[in-house]
Amino acid sequence: MAGHAILPQIGDADLKLLQIFRTVAECGGLAASETELNIGRSTISKHLSDLEHRLGLRLCDRGPAGFSLTDDGAKVLQAAETLLGAVSNFRSQVNEVKKQLVGTVHLAMFDQFLTNPEANLAHAIAEFNAIAPEVEIELSLMAPTQIELQVMEGAVDIGITTMHRTNSALHYLPIYGEDMFLYCSDTHPFFDRAPDGLTMNDLKQSNFVGLKFNSPNLQFSKKLGVRTTAKVQNEQTLALLVLSGSYIGFLPDHLAASFVEKGRMRRILPDHLYYRSRFAAVSRRSPQVNRISRLFLDILHRHHMKNPQ
Repeated sequence: MAGHAILPQIGDADLKLLQIFRTVAECGGLAASETELNIGRSTISKHLSDLEHRLGLRLCDRGPAGFSLTDDGAKVLQAAETLLGAVSNFRSQVNEVKKQLVGTVHLAMFDQFLTNPEANLAHAIAEFNAIAPEVEIELSLMAPTQIELQVMEGAVDIGITTMHRTNSALHYLPIYGEDMFLYCSDTHPFFDRAPDGLTMNDLKQSNFVGLKFNSPNLQFSKKLGVRTTAKVQNEQTLALLVLSGSYIGFLPDHLAASFVEKGRMRRILPDHLYYRSRFAAVSRRSPQVNRISRLFLDILHRHHMKNPQ
């Protein structure tokens, strides 16, 4: 495709085309993005062609073989993310000046908060929506290390993650915690063993499943010296491997509760092998969060003030 010597100035129409391009790339193709964009495939294809003509670059291959970004397309997508993020940030700052509660708040959380009785997130979100009904919420599930990185980079406004270490670039608001115990399933050899019949050496010889990223789970398992033979990204898959009967692993008591009640799991040496994880709402120190994010943080704090830390 012939290129232009100089990129023309970016206008509203270009921003719209870039947003469409980003959505198609996120969805993985034209057909998959139809519902998200609420426009037909032929119209989407025309918009992509218009953008390619406007930029003088071929951004993607689309046809019977499927959808894929070209090398130029991948670079343009990265630049588009930066530009659209800057535009969104500009709008948020202008709305800050205008004192209007409109815009988007980007949230990221670690998993398994739904069954935690200390996590009053649903009530906090309900109050936030009642106060700021025009604000759009974007919510993602991520690993703790990824949450902190996304907050520092500005892609996420507020993250809710484990508070096992702190970063000086971030502000941490403690909101709730959870108690962690070591579990095995009813098909594991330890299930029918008497508590006084288990030793630490027995545990160290067993297959252990843990979280693969820096976390209280990883730190505590290293301290115990257990043999980690499986690593996972979240507690849901950790529970699955424990239920397989091939592994033992630490789980939140609220996640394991239903399996314990059904006789499918039991705690191992609960008087000795447990720890408590603390969770915090994380935000950037600089630049300071906008008015929308401050409101959400205030509501989170109010709904978790009575929790033990």
